Amino acid sequence: KADVPVRHLEEGCNVPMYITRVPCAPAGLFAGPLVVSMRPIPPEKVARAAAVTARFPAVHGAPVHVGAPEALGIRDLGRPDFGDPVTIHPGEVPVFWACGVTPQAVAMAVKPPLMITHAPGHMFVTDLRDEALAVL
Repeated sequence: KADVPVRHLEEGCNVPMYITRVPCAPAGLFAGPLVVSMRPIPPEKVARAAAVTARFPAVHGAPVHVGAPEALGIRDLGRPDFGDPVTIHPGEVPVFWACGVTPQAVAMAVKPPLMITHAPGHMFVTDLRDEALAVL
C-alpha cells in the first residue's frame, strides 16, 4: 500500500534484529539496551517509510535511526542478534525501528526469576485494523 519494500517479507524470513549500545530508560530494576529491527530501503523511499510508520506510535512508530549502523553499536548487519539476515542491495539505506524484542534484552541483562514476553518475530495478534491504531 505504501510502496516501500519490506525485504524480510519478500525473502520469506524473520526481520533482522540487533542489540544496540543505546540504553533504555530504566524502570525500577529493569534496565538494558534498546533492540532495533532493520529494513533496507532505497534512499528515495526512506522519507515515505518514516512518514507512513510515524502514524502508528503505539506499534513501533517512526524509525529511531537511519543509516550508519555503527552509530548504534551494530558491527555487522549480516549477523543479527535475533531474526534472519536479509539482502541489502547496493545503495539501499539501513533503517532502524525500536523493536518489541527489547524486553528480552532487558531480561538477559537483569535476569529476573520470571519474565513473560513474546518470541522474536511473533507479535501480539488482534482483530484491530491498522487504521484503528493510526494517529493521523
